Amino acid sequence: MPLSEHEQRLFDQIEQSLAEDPKFASAVRNSDPRFHARRRLVVAAFVGILGLAVMIFGAVSQNTLLGVAGFVVMLAACALGLQSRRKGQAPDLHVVGGTASRRTRQARRGGLVDRLEDRWRQRPEGHR
Repeated sequence: MPLSEHEQRLFDQIEQSLAEDPKFASAVRNSDPRFHARRRLVVAAFVGILGLAVMIFGAVSQNTLLGVAGFVVMLAACALGLQSRRKGQAPDLHVVGGTASRRTRQARRGGLVDRLEDRWRQRPEGHR
């Protein structure tokens, strides 16, 4: 149901006053999980590039230990990046200050058999 003109004007005024408040903007940004996920993704990319540089330097200087260390750093950065990307796209995190419900956490903890059973129950009627 659309808002009336009066409600829309009030909504715009509230939105504008909140946007001008720097404390509110920083509080929202600090509590937004997507912001933290993006920041971790940038850090992971930087660490991955650093690991690549260490690995190349280790190969050029013929220091095997340094090359392996650079590879391990790159691998860890990729894992951090993938985890951050997954957390940033989680549907329960898109609400500011939102937390995963108990049901959602239990569904994630379920094993392969539980997920397959859920998919079986949720399949379309035409495929039975």
